[in-house]
Amino acid sequence: MTFWHTLKHSFGNLLPIVLVVGIFQLLIIREVPDNLGTMLVGLGIVVFGVAIFLQGLDLGIFPVGKGLSNAFARRGSLPLLMAFGFSLGFAAVVAEPALIAVAEQAQLISAGRIDALTLRLLVAFSVGAVVALGVLRTLLGHPLHWYMISGYLLVVSVTFFAPEEIVGLAYDSGGVTTNIVTVPLIAALGVGLAASIKGRNPLAHGFGLVALAVMVPMIAVQLYGIVVYTLLPAPLETAEVARNLAQDPSSRTAGRQALIMLVDLLSMLRDVLPIILVIVFFQYAVIRKPIPYVRRVVLGFAMVILGLYAFVIGLKLGLFPVGRSMAEQLIGLDTLLWVYLFAFAIGFATTMAEPALIAIGAQAEEAAHGKLDARHIRLLVALGVAIGISIGVHRIIVGDSIHFYIMGGYALVIALTFIAPRFIVPLAYDLGGVTTSEVTVPLVTALGIGLATHIEGRSILIDGFGLIAFASIFPIITVMLYAIVMEWIRPDTGETT
Repeated sequence: MTFWHTLKHSFGNLLPIVLVVGIFQLLIIREVPDNLGTMLVGLGIVVFGVAIFLQGLDLGIFPVGKGLSNAFARRGSLPLLMAFGFSLGFAAVVAEPALIAVAEQAQLISAGRIDALTLRLLVAFSVGAVVALGVLRTLLGHPLHWYMISGYLLVVSVTFFAPEEIVGLAYDSGGVTTNIVTVPLIAALGVGLAASIKGRNPLAHGFGLVALAVMVPMIAVQLYGIVVYTLLPAPLETAEVARNLAQDPSSRTAGRQALIMLVDLLSMLRDVLPIILVIVFFQYAVIRKPIPYVRRVVLGFAMVILGLYAFVIGLKLGLFPVGRSMAEQLIGLDTLLWVYLFAFAIGFATTMAEPALIAIGAQAEEAAHGKLDARHIRLLVALGVAIGISIGVHRIIVGDSIHFYIMGGYALVIALTFIAPRFIVPLAYDLGGVTTSEVTVPLVTALGIGLATHIEGRSILIDGFGLIAFASIFPIITVMLYAIVMEWIRPDTGETT
């Protein structure tokens, strides 16, 4: 993939957001937001940062990671496969840009009570453990739906006891773990493993690792919240003071600003270092073969680090201010109808342009032998995301507890899992985990935080998070309903096994 093609891909992810925001600004709000120039610069930095990041993945991480996955699948050693699955899941999630963005916002809003690095390490450990479990499931040939039903029953049970400050963040943390770093590596491991084992179907047994990686962090983060908000004392500094300090860069000298930028760059190196260590260790200590095209791989890792750095800078300058500004402007209009319409439009437009969804839809259509249509999948998933974000926005506006919405949504998912055709279940759960791109997640997060900030009586930490969770639940529902209807209309096609 050339850099120009990658740049167009990155711009294509951002374009629906720009169009929706532009239409609402020109035709409905009819105001120019403050610091428009800075926002545009930030959005441009996001585009270039994501492009550099993706190019680095193609050059360095993906080829080596997929090669290792295929090598371990051919070996067939269960301990090695599970150890590699754990290491791959952990390393990829630690460097996930969307998780970095959400974790930093959570630390900022909670005034340090929720530690960003601790949250990321906890989520990464959860994903690593569940990828290892998913490898075992594929080897044993167990159906995914029993794992998912049991897991989400546990998720809902923990939600009863979790403090309200952590619930939305926990579900969002699960929703953002599967993105531009994690999905290709984990999906390659699952599909490659299923294809290499006799009697396994890539559609039924290869999909599902992504879905498991979404579910388990929800449990772990809620348990973390129980500890933080029940056993540990609250910090002295308030969230309001923390936000004011973070949003007042004018007090920083040029030298201090340069030092902060250097520290941020070094933190990006720290984020990618686990992936480097995992790949080097398994390549040289276990496979015992040199890394092919090592110079290209080194260049790829360097681009990943620089791309992550630019992405985070662009978030702070562009996407977060855009989300907060749109929330403030829309709340100030005469009717809240425009808030719902904006949420629906953002969810639908960005999901339709999501490259991962396009690719998975095409693969699913081919694997399902005519039982699924890729265009229908994209429309239904985009509709599910749009409905989910709209319902999440409604929850913030009316001030309802997220507990009942989330538990009701997953209760419906569990019920549909029992009656949906078996072949669709792994795909449906995976589609719920890949619907929000690296560009969409920060904007949706900022939108939720902005609404909670400007609606009287709302808590930023309790009400501001959760929109990503809604965007992950409802595509599962729409895809399963589609498969159930198609099975009812065309019962003679038989179930894919």
